[in-house]
Amino acid sequence: MSDVYLALVHYPVYNKNMETVATSITNLDLHDIARCSTTYGIKRYYVVHPAEAQRALAKRIMGFWQEGYGAEYNPDRQEAFSRVKIAVDLAQVYEEIEAEHGVGPIKVATDARKYANTIAYSELREDIENNETPILLLFGTGWGLLKEDVEKMDRILEPIYGPTDYNHLSVRSAVSIILDRLRGH
Repeated sequence: MSDVYLALVHYPVYNKNMETVATSITNLDLHDIARCSTTYGIKRYYVVHPAEAQRALAKRIMGFWQEGYGAEYNPDRQEAFSRVKIAVDLAQVYEEIEAEHGVGPIKVATDARKYANTIAYSELREDIENNETPILLLFGTGWGLLKEDVEKMDRILEPIYGPTDYNHLSVRSAVSIILDRLRGH
C-alpha cells in the first residue's frame, strides 16, 4: 500500500479574478485538515507557504496544541498536529518525500475544473491499495492551483460534483470528501 501525503498550497494559487496570489493560512484549515488527515491515515500533511510570517503563525497556532495547556486540554488535537509540517514550497515537499522513500511521489492535483487527463477516484484508490510508490495529493487554496501547475502533475483527480451547477467548496470540505472517497470504508 502506498503512503499518502497531502499538501495544502497557498502559493501560487488563483484568486476570484484568476490572478496569481498567495492566500493566508487559516486556523480552520490547519485544524480541520490535520484531524481529517489523521482520521484517514495520511502520512504527512504539508502546509505550503513562502512567507515566513505566515509559516510562523501556523507554527504558533500548532504549538499551542502541541505543548502545555492546549496539549493537556485536547490530546487528540496534539496527535493530529503531529502529522503537520510547514514547508516553504513544493520543491521542499517533493525532496522530503523522495528522501524518505528513495523515489519521488506520484503527484496528484485536485481541482474544481475538469481536465482532459482527469482520473476517477476508483483509479487512484486502486493505485493506493496496490502500489508502494508514495502519493502526494495537492490542494490549492483560494480559487485553486494554477492551470499550468495542474497540467504538470502526474495525475489530476476528477472534481467533486453535487446535483447543482454550484461548485465552490471550501478546501477543508474538499479534502474531507476526497480522503473519504480514497481511504474510507
